[in-house]
Amino acid sequence: MTGKLKTLALASLASTLIATASFTASAQETIKVGILHSLSGTMAISETTLKDAMLMLIDEQNKKGGLLGKQLEAVVVDPASDWPLFAEKARELIEGEKVVSVFGAWTSVSRKSVLPVFEELNSLLFYPVQYEGEESQRNVFYTGAAPNQQAIPAVDYLLENEAVERWVLAGTDYVYPRTTNKILEAYLKSKGVAEEDIMINYTPFGHSDWQTIVADIKAFGSTGKKTAVVSTINGDANVPFYKELGNQGVKAEDIPVVAFSVGEEELAGLDTTPLVGHLAAWNYFQSADTDANAEFIEKWQAFTGDENRVTNDPMEAHYIGFNMWVKAVEKAGTTDADAVIDAIIGVSVPNLTGGYAAMMPNHHITKPVLIGEIQEDGQFETVWETSGLVAGDAWSDFLPDSKDLIADWRAPMSCGNFNTATGQCGGKGVN
Repeated sequence: MTGKLKTLALASLASTLIATASFTASAQETIKVGILHSLSGTMAISETTLKDAMLMLIDEQNKKGGLLGKQLEAVVVDPASDWPLFAEKARELIEGEKVVSVFGAWTSVSRKSVLPVFEELNSLLFYPVQYEGEESQRNVFYTGAAPNQQAIPAVDYLLENEAVERWVLAGTDYVYPRTTNKILEAYLKSKGVAEEDIMINYTPFGHSDWQTIVADIKAFGSTGKKTAVVSTINGDANVPFYKELGNQGVKAEDIPVVAFSVGEEELAGLDTTPLVGHLAAWNYFQSADTDANAEFIEKWQAFTGDENRVTNDPMEAHYIGFNMWVKAVEKAGTTDADAVIDAIIGVSVPNLTGGYAAMMPNHHITKPVLIGEIQEDGQFETVWETSGLVAGDAWSDFLPDSKDLIADWRAPMSCGNFNTATGQCGGKGVN
């Protein structure tokens, strides 16, 4: 190699090294946070709101100085309400984009789809929606409600306050309703409800024949015994369901419906006349009268540029989960997944209803439980609430395969399904 060529080669190498170093430095200038919510498809309305909520929370944190001396960078993907695509997009976020944590998923099938990816790649998922329980995964933090934080208290409310004797468990045909209804059926029977006083009905996604279903509910409730519907019907399908209740003259005072998928977002812009008086069990309502909630609503409406934009329960779950993650990272001094998993247990942050949420060893959090009555303006009036906070159960006490299982991700146990009867990790529930 001539001197000239050698000089050129060295210069080229130096240039490459400088560029590489510059790229590496640039890559390290921000902490990337993944947002895994559907922006298209059947779940887009609900999930786009959560994407926007995360962008607001990240923006607010950056205004406070970021995290560990760096700014946070949101990386948004669209799994398009397609369950297998959720897994693909999760891998893209973790492997491709190098995010250090992910906030997202909505339905139980989307969460089930991504679980193996988070386990394989040892990343963190904060899941913000009520779910069926029967799960505790090391890499997942369940900031939405478990069945004992919504479904069971809703049944208790109807038993104690409405003297309900007959029960319709109506759901969309997928994981969350089927598992929740197994738990509710077992719970009702433990309370002395006879099998003939429990009607269970599942409808497929996109179902349109609500006339028959409502007619069946009316017939079931015409025996002279007080009847109620416990609804795990998917959010979008609630609109034609409630409309048909109205069409057939089924009023809240006759056959009350308590739902876990009807929130402010679903009610916004709808004619709520047929829904007035029906109930929803959540852990947060926009109508919560606290300073923290007033501030949150104000920031949300300013961020979106829409003074009518509503808030809802899954948004609060992201608010809690994000603040828990920030606090755990600060405590650990790193975004490393293993360190954050160890640091986050016991972390406590304010909720929006006037209390605190704490991360339990089973990766579930503490929540108040609220029963709200739908009003004409699409908001909820709280008619009942727990006196204190309820810790989320990963495993149901009312299912034979689950009642002996606990989850505790602290060393030395570090197990999501420890069987207290056998003393072994690896117990199996219903899902």
